[in-house]
Amino acid sequence: MEKEIARKLNGEISRLTNQTFKFDERVAEGWFSAVYFLKTKEIVEHHLNDNVVTMQFFQKDHAVLCGTDEAIALIHTFSDHPEKLEIHSLKDGDRIEPYETVLTITGPYQYFGYLEGIIDGILARRTSVATNVYDVVKAGRTSGKQKPIIFMGDRDDHFTQQAGDGYSAFIGGSTAQATHAMNEWWGKKGMGTMPHALIQMFKGDVVAATKAYKQQFPEDELMALVDYNNDVITDSLKVAREFRSELKGVRIDTSRNLVDKYFLRNQHLMGTFDPRGVNPELVFALRRALDDEGFQHVKIIVSGGFTEDRIRAFEEMKVPVDMYGVGGSLLKIGIGFTGDNVIMNGDHEAKEGRRYKPNPRLEKVPFLDEN
Repeated sequence: MEKEIARKLNGEISRLTNQTFKFDERVAEGWFSAVYFLKTKEIVEHHLNDNVVTMQFFQKDHAVLCGTDEAIALIHTFSDHPEKLEIHSLKDGDRIEPYETVLTITGPYQYFGYLEGIIDGILARRTSVATNVYDVVKAGRTSGKQKPIIFMGDRDDHFTQQAGDGYSAFIGGSTAQATHAMNEWWGKKGMGTMPHALIQMFKGDVVAATKAYKQQFPEDELMALVDYNNDVITDSLKVAREFRSELKGVRIDTSRNLVDKYFLRNQHLMGTFDPRGVNPELVFALRRALDDEGFQHVKIIVSGGFTEDRIRAFEEMKVPVDMYGVGGSLLKIGIGFTGDNVIMNGDHEAKEGRRYKPNPRLEKVPFLDEN
């Protein structure tokens, strides 16, 4: 798998295969296919065995396509006689229009038809995540400078989804992700510094926790989590004074239910904005405090409930954030794909409301026998 990913990143191969995806072998048994597809397969085998159909896939939004490599690998792995199928497809990362054909498969229905729903599901999830990340990354450059987006979706969905979601996030534009699994399909490693649990182990002493981190991982860029005591500015200055130039950044992850102690000490600032959580005024105040003591080099990372709209609002206000950590909002599945049989034995034949829509952007996909 590692060699295949390296070749993919170097441009030596155009698509990933099951060497990377490692599909559940029960796909071949129909375990993950809707039963009516399995019944249709049997009927066609016994009554219409000489058919040749074209199945066409599309969705209804402006989106960033993802999942084509995975879908094609699925077809090549589990269809009957995959070498006899003709596949045309766009590529992961392509920008797509509503109703644009992204994939077609031509061949006897009984060879591949039972995979239709699985292909829809692959394209739907991967494209949804890639598009969500793309939109967030785009929001992160509203002010003119691209702010990195850390994909932190490990706690927002089942762990078995991490590899595919991480790849989709990479296709969407995120190049920093929280777990090793999220990086598996695109050949990198997870990144991160410290959770609140580490600071808790040091009884809320952020300096002591950061010192232990530095001793244990001396090669890492030193980033401190500073909201544990709900006193972001005080704790940021403590770690900055202790580590000086060695401190590369501080991360704020204040709960949306809390008001930082900075505002409780400066109540004259209240009344014109929502003081809860990671808010613009808190970040502005933190930047001023760091700069006033000569810590202009310390970057500010924010996380906790960030969405495309919230990031865009921060950027339009020119809030001095250097990096955003985003999780759950990137995993919402809002794009659905549909597969339709649109040609049969050379004739246009489709359900009412559907028709064959050729797309000159589609590329023919060669069959590569992995065995």
